[in-house]
Amino acid sequence: MSTNDPDGPGPGGATPDGPVPSQRRRRKRYFVMMGVCLLLFLLAGTVVYRWSFPAAAGMTIVAMAIPPFAAIVANRRERGDRWWDE
Repeated sequence: MSTNDPDGPGPGGATPDGPVPSQRRRRKRYFVMMGVCLLLFLLAGTVVYRWSFPAAAGMTIVAMAIPPFAAIVANRRERGDRWWDE
């Protein structure tokens, strides 16, 4: 399927109406995971460390592990995805 095919998705799996549903789902998962990561960093560095430094350090370590996992989840091929074939 070429990128100029009017019946198929364009470059990167996008259609004229926007990204395909699986791409939207992957983006949503990625942004939720990265939001949790950011929230953990902010809470650990501003609030939790006042009561428990070990808990804040643990939260930071968990937050450091989220971005690579989020990238894996965001790039996972779902059933029916054709953007890998380009």
